[in-house]
Amino acid sequence: MNNSRQQQILQLLDSKSEVQLQQLKELFPDVSMMTLRRDLIGLESEGRLIRTHGGAVSLKRLSAGTVYSGEEDSYSRRAAENVEAKLKIADKAIDMVEKGRSIYFDAGSTVMCLARILADDSYSIFTSGANIALELVKKLRTSVVLLGGLVNRNTLSTSGPDAILSLDSVNIDTAFMASSGFSIDSGFTVSNIYECELKRKIIKRARKVILLMDTSKVNKNLPFTYAALDDIDVWVAETTLPQDIINEAEKFNVALL
Repeated sequence: MNNSRQQQILQLLDSKSEVQLQQLKELFPDVSMMTLRRDLIGLESEGRLIRTHGGAVSLKRLSAGTVYSGEEDSYSRRAAENVEAKLKIADKAIDMVEKGRSIYFDAGSTVMCLARILADDSYSIFTSGANIALELVKKLRTSVVLLGGLVNRNTLSTSGPDAILSLDSVNIDTAFMASSGFSIDSGFTVSNIYECELKRKIIKRARKVILLMDTSKVNKNLPFTYAALDDIDVWVAETTLPQDIINEAEKFNVALL
């Protein structure tokens, strides 16, 4: 690979946060698309970027995880944690987002990683994440519905009675859910009662539930339980889960990725 060309690609990502293969082709007209794609694969293997459908995004952009600038808030601090794990989870989950289906994206920095690498295609997505909605509307072919309700400053999510009521008329094929903690005894937990109730409602409305959670949150309990292991269909983690969880998942036919 041409080191000078790779350096130019990284400089372009630093200035624009994301780049498309077609843009690179215009910048390097004498280089084939296959070679440019190999450049991106090589840079991703070095941890310099993450590839998307048709291009790449910078790790700086993904780790920022918030639509705000300036003084760091609690959301951006959490978004900067375990970035590599969240990116691996998003990469595993991307093929499970199906076109022509009614999809729900939960709030959370891991789901934000998924939203950012999603291709601009004919998806229909509901979300309670205000920042996730802002990210998704950049994709011109994707339909986005943001649930109304009380905005949580710590999670940038909407919840409360209005959000729950709006779900009565919504049919969800697949829900991509997040969690702040999990233990076999307590299940999947969060710290906010309003978000807990909203997540419970979404799981009831969804035909398939895919849980995106990294292993750093295993055996971490928060005050409110919104689901048990048998309420989900798939758990996507960045690496192999502990054996006791694997054993429990097998009991309830939960797929572990």
